[in-house]
Amino acid sequence: MEQKTNVQEVRAPYLWEALLSFLALIVIMSVGIIVFEVDPHIPMFIGVMFAALMALKIGYKWAQVEEMMITGISRAMQAILILAIVGMMIGIWLLSGTIPTMIYYGLKLLSPSIFLIAAVLICSVTSLATGTSWGTMGTMGLALIGIGQGMGMPIGPTVGAILAGAYFGDKLSPLSDTTNLAPAMAGTDVFTHVKYMLKATVTAYVIALVFFGVYGFNFSANGEVDTTQITTLVQGLESTFNINPILLLPPVVVIGAIALKVPALPGIALGAIVGAVLAPIFQGNLAIFNGDGELVHTGVNFGDILLSAKEGFVSNTGVESLDGLLSTGGLMNMSGSILMTIIAMMFGGIMEFTHQLEVIVNNITKFVKSGPALIIATELTCVASNVTMPEQYISILIPGRMYAESYRKAGIHPKSLSNALESAGTVTSPLVPWNTCALFIGNTLNVETIVYAPWAVFNYTMPIVTILFSFFGITVTKMTAEEQAKADAGELV
Repeated sequence: MEQKTNVQEVRAPYLWEALLSFLALIVIMSVGIIVFEVDPHIPMFIGVMFAALMALKIGYKWAQVEEMMITGISRAMQAILILAIVGMMIGIWLLSGTIPTMIYYGLKLLSPSIFLIAAVLICSVTSLATGTSWGTMGTMGLALIGIGQGMGMPIGPTVGAILAGAYFGDKLSPLSDTTNLAPAMAGTDVFTHVKYMLKATVTAYVIALVFFGVYGFNFSANGEVDTTQITTLVQGLESTFNINPILLLPPVVVIGAIALKVPALPGIALGAIVGAVLAPIFQGNLAIFNGDGELVHTGVNFGDILLSAKEGFVSNTGVESLDGLLSTGGLMNMSGSILMTIIAMMFGGIMEFTHQLEVIVNNITKFVKSGPALIIATELTCVASNVTMPEQYISILIPGRMYAESYRKAGIHPKSLSNALESAGTVTSPLVPWNTCALFIGNTLNVETIVYAPWAVFNYTMPIVTILFSFFGITVTKMTAEEQAKADAGELV
């Protein structure tokens, strides 16, 4: 961005000024989230105001500060559009029975003899289908804890298995907001990002499966296994939706779009369209409820598709935990994530174009001499963000903007950055007791972080695998001349 100002009026920021901008954000975010338990949006905006004041102190005019914020937002516009379309698609997939069908078949995988592996697989399917680790833990997680207690399984390994599946799905699902935010911050697209994450993510996932398989095999349970909660969820799905394998076609279409390198927006939109076509065909007897829980009519029509795409789906299976998972989706339910992205990019825009980010990153990267070292620096920054600014989104948004330029200058593909962001920012959030993710787990599953953290194998293995793979060139990829030209022009790679 061109700075239309007299050079003598604007100076380079001092390191202490840049650090003070971040310190203000850290303090405000920490107090707001930990002490007052508020959403991060307003504390983040206060941090934006502080960064703007620092920009004025450095010598920029207010008109320039506004331009910085707008430019920052524009760089995340593709992610914002994807989040909006994903929200609409989730509402449609719920209405059509696509997501309920995915959950149904996931629950059918449960086998008491391999309880922990089954827990990982069930949560993986649910999280992949819904794109939410929180929703998965709050529903499937609760049911699995009940079963685990019934068979005498310690709660630590049970929660560890739940986290492995929930975060594996959250990390790879194109429906997940973090999976869309990470590539937007790095400068690549969501499909490239998901494909690039597969090797390291699947490796960590297999390690977790082997660990829980061995532990579960060696564990001898006393008494009968109580599968009542799983049975209740299955019956709730069967009694409400028409479950049919054909309803798996929409996610197959999206996966096919990824394989064929279709751009993210039309690929996801195509999945939503297929779901919309299937909805009235397969859910002709579905009871449609409004937001107040009142029955509107039976059978899906075009108006229901439009309303679910905008407001989300309202589930009324009679099973409270299941309704909590399935009553979601829609454009309006994505507004929180979209607004958080906008506000964070306002902060990132100011910090970037006033060169405050550059000052901080230069002091960090002057010790970084290789691609693996850059991956390590990125992941450590993500972990530090989860500790000091205890919100998962922030651990992706801020480090993403901090290091994007360093990766570009080093000729490293932005998918290497987006992978590092998710490999540390997304999965380490539940390991920090005061992080919003850990607080959610504590409140939902009634277990303290110190109890389940040693068993969160996938969560602490993931960043380690990414670092180790970077030394073999698996998680560090150089850009081609064409890709470098695109990156230099500010285009997605």
